[in-house]
Amino acid sequence: MEFFKIRRDIPFMKNALVFNIISLLTFVLAVFFLVTRGLHLSVEFTGGTVMEVSYTQPADVEKVRSTISGLGFSDVQVQNFGTSRDVLIRLPAQKGVSAAQQSDKVLAALRATDPSLTHKRTEFVGPQVGEELATDGLKALGMVVVGIMAYLAMRFEWKFAVAAIFANLHDVVIILGFFAFFQWEFSLAVLAAVLAVLGYSVNESVVIFDRIRENFRRYRKMNTVEIIDNAITSTISRTIITHGSTQLMVLSMLLFGGATLHYFALALTIGILFGIYSSVFVAAAIAMWLGIKREDMVKAAPRKDGDPGDPNAGATV
Repeated sequence: MEFFKIRRDIPFMKNALVFNIISLLTFVLAVFFLVTRGLHLSVEFTGGTVMEVSYTQPADVEKVRSTISGLGFSDVQVQNFGTSRDVLIRLPAQKGVSAAQQSDKVLAALRATDPSLTHKRTEFVGPQVGEELATDGLKALGMVVVGIMAYLAMRFEWKFAVAAIFANLHDVVIILGFFAFFQWEFSLAVLAAVLAVLGYSVNESVVIFDRIRENFRRYRKMNTVEIIDNAITSTISRTIITHGSTQLMVLSMLLFGGATLHYFALALTIGILFGIYSSVFVAAAIAMWLGIKREDMVKAAPRKDGDPGDPNAGATV
């Protein structure tokens, strides 16, 4: 399915060096902000108090959030839990204040606005649990990267695998750089978005790599640069359809999903935009600079013993 078809190939690789210099500068800035500012971790990672309350009527989450924020709590997470009447509240740990004191203060304020409120439970999430979650998250990220490299190396060629990993890590680090620079809250939901971006970005790279391999088989008179330009140009319509429809869904979460989904959708938005950019100007360009060529796509046919023919005879693309 195509919205349009471009008759003339766009010379993407002509400006690849300029765009990759921009990417390198952006990447370095992201690393700088990660090192100097760090991530603003949520309660799941730093520890804090988790409360569950219930209302007789559907809860007004925004009103609950504003009531708790008025008590001086920052970075409060409030969301429906199970039903529209049940609310889950996460409060960051405060020095010199116990979990019981925090919950009593919050309950008193909430009951002042609605006496029918029922307190179901209060739990304290220690920093040790948060450290374990952070470690498990890094392990998950590492396993995804290794899995992607193995998949691309087996399906295509090692140069494609290296190029895709550089492009994917480029996307992930830039997302984290945005969160470090603006000090947006980094939660488990955002970590899930980062892992989703890894898979989403590599999917776009695979589509382009597959078209490059197909072009090497089809157009024997084209050089590598022309092959890559043709592959990217011929997949533009598909890219607009898939990424456009995905971004519409993510945009709806960003605009109407409330505070609970805000940073999750924001991370996905950044990842989708940079995923398109990196697949075209980073992954394809790195594969070109690594020297991807027709011979890398050639598989030599097995020769029978005693066959005196040319060792390259029978090679297939």
